[in-house]
Amino acid sequence: MPATQTREITAASRLENVRYAIRDLACVADEVARQGHKILPLNIGDPLNFDFQTPPHLIEAVYRAMKDGKNGYAPSPGIKEALDAIRGEAARKGITNIQDVFVTSGVSESVEICLSALLNDGENLLTPSPDYPLYSAVLSKLEIPLNTYDLNEGDGWQPELADIKRKITPRTRGIVLINPNNPTGSVCTRAMLEEIAELARRHNLVVFADEIYDKLILDDDEHLSFAAIAPDVPCVTFGGLSKNYLAPGWRIGWGVVSGEASSVKPYVDGIGKLLRSRLCANHPEQYAIKPALEGPQDHLKEVTRKMRSRRDLTVKWCM
Repeated sequence: MPATQTREITAASRLENVRYAIRDLACVADEVARQGHKILPLNIGDPLNFDFQTPPHLIEAVYRAMKDGKNGYAPSPGIKEALDAIRGEAARKGITNIQDVFVTSGVSESVEICLSALLNDGENLLTPSPDYPLYSAVLSKLEIPLNTYDLNEGDGWQPELADIKRKITPRTRGIVLINPNNPTGSVCTRAMLEEIAELARRHNLVVFADEIYDKLILDDDEHLSFAAIAPDVPCVTFGGLSKNYLAPGWRIGWGVVSGEASSVKPYVDGIGKLLRSRLCANHPEQYAIKPALEGPQDHLKEVTRKMRSRRDLTVKWCM
C-alpha cells in the first residue's frame, strides 16, 4: 500500500506579505454576491465593465493577424512593427537616447521583469504613497522591503521631495514615478520632474516612469514624460493598450529604456534574459500596437469627456 500523504503543503514563505488590494477586494465582493447582494464593481479599473468599447480598428488588426497565421511564438522582445511604433510614440513624447524597447503581457509584466532585473537582497526601491498596489505586491514577492515616499495632498498630490530625500539610502536603487498618478490623478510639473531627475543623478537611481494614463488627463494639465526631461538619467517608461486604448484584457504593455548607453547596458542585458525566459507576450495582439499608436485617436475625446463628467459628479456627491 502506498503511504498516505498527511502533511500540509504550505505556500512559499515569501508570499506572506503579498497583497493586491484591488483584486483581493474582489474575493470579498464575490462572497457578498453569493449572499444575494448586488455589487457595483468600481474597484478593478476596467473600462469595458462600463460603457466603453475597444476601438474597432484595433480589433480588426488583431483579427487580421490571427487570420494571417500570426498565432505562433513571437520574438521575445516583441514584433518589429510594434517595437518601431513604440519607438515612434516615444519620440513624439520627446524621449531620446532610447536604448531598448520591449513588449510584455501588460505593464504588470514589464514592472515585474524590470524590478526583478534590478534589485538584489537588501536593496530597496522608492515607491509613492498612496500607490498602485502592483508595485508593493511585486516587491513583497521579491522579498524587498517597502520604502515609500509621500505624495503631498496640500500640493495637488505632487511627490514630497523632502520625504524622498529622507528615504534615499545607500541601498536605494531606483524610484517609481506614476505620472499621471494612480490613484490620485495628479500630473507632475516640469519643476518636479527636474528635481527628481537631479536626485536620480546624484544617487545613481533608475527612474521607473509609469505613464499608462498619459492620454487620459481630465483637466488642462500638461503631461511631460520624465525621460524627455532627463535624457541622461537611466529610465524605464511604461505604457500599454489597457487604459488609453480600452483593451485591458489583451494584456499588452511595453517598456522603453532610455539613458546613457554605457550606464544602462548591463541592466538592459538583464532585462533581456528575463524576457527570453518567459518566451513572449501575446503574439496576435501585438499587431494592434501600430494602429493604436499611429491610427485614429478619436475615441480619446469621448472617453475623457465621460470620465470628466463622472469624476465631477462623484466629487459633488462626496461634498
